[in-house]
Amino acid sequence: MSTRSAGRRTPDSRHRFAIYGSPARAYALSVMSQFKPARNHEALGDDFYDRVRPADFPQTILRHRDQRWARRVGLDHLTDAEWIAHFARFEPLPGSFAEPLALRYHGHQFRTYNPDLGDGRGFLFAQCYDLEDGRLLDFGTKGSGRTPWSRGGDGRLTLKGGVREVLATEMLEALGVYTSKSFSLVETGEELWRGDEPSPTRSSVLVRLSHSHIRIGTFQRLAFLEETQSLEKLLDYCIAAYYPHLADHEDKPVAFLEAVTEKVAVLGAQWTAAGFVHGVLNTDNINITGESFDYGPWRFLPTYDPAFTAAYFDEAGLYSFGRQPDTLAWNLTRLAECLLPLAPAERLEPALNTVWPVFQKALPRAILNRLGLKPAGSEADAALVSALFPFLSASQSPYEQFFFDWYGGALSAERAARSPAAEHYASEAFRPVADALEAFSPAGAVKLDHPYFAREKPRTMLIDEMEAIWAPIAQRDDWSAFHEALAEIAVMRDAYGIKP
Repeated sequence: MSTRSAGRRTPDSRHRFAIYGSPARAYALSVMSQFKPARNHEALGDDFYDRVRPADFPQTILRHRDQRWARRVGLDHLTDAEWIAHFARFEPLPGSFAEPLALRYHGHQFRTYNPDLGDGRGFLFAQCYDLEDGRLLDFGTKGSGRTPWSRGGDGRLTLKGGVREVLATEMLEALGVYTSKSFSLVETGEELWRGDEPSPTRSSVLVRLSHSHIRIGTFQRLAFLEETQSLEKLLDYCIAAYYPHLADHEDKPVAFLEAVTEKVAVLGAQWTAAGFVHGVLNTDNINITGESFDYGPWRFLPTYDPAFTAAYFDEAGLYSFGRQPDTLAWNLTRLAECLLPLAPAERLEPALNTVWPVFQKALPRAILNRLGLKPAGSEADAALVSALFPFLSASQSPYEQFFFDWYGGALSAERAARSPAAEHYASEAFRPVADALEAFSPAGAVKLDHPYFAREKPRTMLIDEMEAIWAPIAQRDDWSAFHEALAEIAVMRDAYGIKP
């Protein structure tokens, strides 16, 4: 019997009572002993969100749970039934929100302003504190049902969309990108009709864990409505929750803009180093903690190509790989405009203009992190970047293969000589890169004896590989390729020394 055919509804309330024990308070106390709940977002007030009810799904089949991050927030002890009760039936986590909050925001979509956005198929389910660093974390959903902002949509997520998001977040984390985490994926037993994939197709609900769901579009809504007091309230909340070191700053709007600009510019550099194309960089998809999230038509580069796009509907290439840094700068300019009621342009402009100096410093750092190398000084760091991209462009050597082959720098020369891409490294075009690499030494965390580096090729997640993972799930409910891919990514993450 397949996992899908064996799926059934989560136990009803009487069954859950039996699972959690009598009284239910004992269960709550067991969770609270580790889990540190929060409900900070409620302090903003009802003008910032709508209280909503989650969808009632006909099935709940657990397909993925991130135990590493569950452990970090004190929820790794939940049974699968308890997990589903919270992350598919959305029974409140003890101490957090009694009802989910569908957040309100606006945004530019492909540079066209849309005042009719908001959480249309998701909500903020709960908040908690990271047990390791104490930072505030959000549990946000995707596919959890209709809200006042659904705009005629069904509020659902396809199972394929959920699988794609899990693969994107796992891969990006392993490549050193600051990304949301796919905390939970549950198949929900509905048939969905979509124009961009064969229908009917299977459904799911995703819970992502991230540091904030406040977007540039959240500020845009208040600026559009000319709600200056609410704008100031949101700014104060964001500083208190996410940038507490700015609490005593004499010019909070400017300091906040500069801090967000730095985070977003660094993210752009990390995407470049990872060869990642987000696909839909609307202002409602850029949050104020600079954390990559909401993965729809994402792709990774096969080979270096600034014009490479992820979304089939991005016919003009607005969000192509090479234009992502420009797009992020454009989006940050929209944030700066929102802050004009709180600070004049002559004070905000210098903060906004830090975006390119930050990006130019962050890109070499991101490249060196990918290669496991220590910085060698700004000139040497910049020289490596200046040599690398012309080589990748001219040779069309596989993008991820280069970072795999040369992890550890010159120490990996012998290993790179055995690579499927070795002919590219023997060419004259590679000579400037080889010369530049001589200036660097490995970082302390480099583990070239790790089994991952005994492979011929790195684990990649190109579009054909993603489709090959999905095909057996769609055809015969075979999840083996999905689990094998996650296992390989876990090995890669360990090889690169990436911690939760």
